[in-house]
Amino acid sequence: MVRIRLFRVGAIRQPSYRIVVADQRAPRDGRFIEIIGNYNPRTEPATVVVDRERALYWLSTGAQPTEAVARLLEKTSVMAIHRGETTLEAVEGAAADAETTETEAQTSESATVPEAEAEAEQAVEE
Repeated sequence: MVRIRLFRVGAIRQPSYRIVVADQRAPRDGRFIEIIGNYNPRTEPATVVVDRERALYWLSTGAQPTEAVARLLEKTSVMAIHRGETTLEAVEGAAADAETTETEAQTSESATVPEAEAEAEQAVEE
């Protein structure tokens, strides 16, 4: 049986994981078929990157995710797409909207910093 599971990489006490497709008989950090993403629990918030198209392909061919990977796939909306609750286009559109909003917030934040610095300089001069 084919499984979608975590493959540990990283230094001692600094784990990072690859999300891989592997035969269930292969060892945890052994032979795998394909890398479809990565997961870093040490960042704040945890970083999860998944190739949605490849994950959906493997789920459609019968690959079973482990419990940990199933939770990660839920976070990235892959399981919802697989169950038919939403579409890939809708999820990618929402992600693009979120990135646009985040970029606008960063732009407006960076615009207010120079204004605040200018006001502080004027106050010091007076």
